[in-house]
Amino acid sequence: MFRLALEDSRTAESWTVDSAGTWATSGMAVLPAVAVIARQYNLDLSQHRSKEVTGKILAAHDLILVMEAGHKEALLHEFSLYAEHIHLLSQVADERQYNIPDAIESFASMAGVAKDLHSLIQTGFDHICDKAHQLQRKPH
Repeated sequence: MFRLALEDSRTAESWTVDSAGTWATSGMAVLPAVAVIARQYNLDLSQHRSKEVTGKILAAHDLILVMEAGHKEALLHEFSLYAEHIHLLSQVADERQYNIPDAIESFASMAGVAKDLHSLIQTGFDHICDKAHQLQRKPH
């Protein structure tokens, strides 16, 4: 969703936007219900495959956004070297700390999460971009 917002903004940024899961199993296709919901936001996830978070992935990104405090805590515990780059999406986009449940209990719960993510990215887009600029690593 952020990648589309970035493209829609017509900004000159050449950022890498990626996705990885705190407790993901690499190589898995998205759930069919998630693909249906994503299409409602003009996202084609048919080729998307899950990736587990690794130190190499974190090192390649200036800003790492997580949905839940538990995700942040797990990443900080395992990858403390990247602590200044790991943030709760709600805190960056909305300037308030709250969880966006990583819910897959039902189609309705997944659709609700997608709606919340879309809204947060749209309203907090400038805050997210500002934080990414602030944390941007200098090339070696």
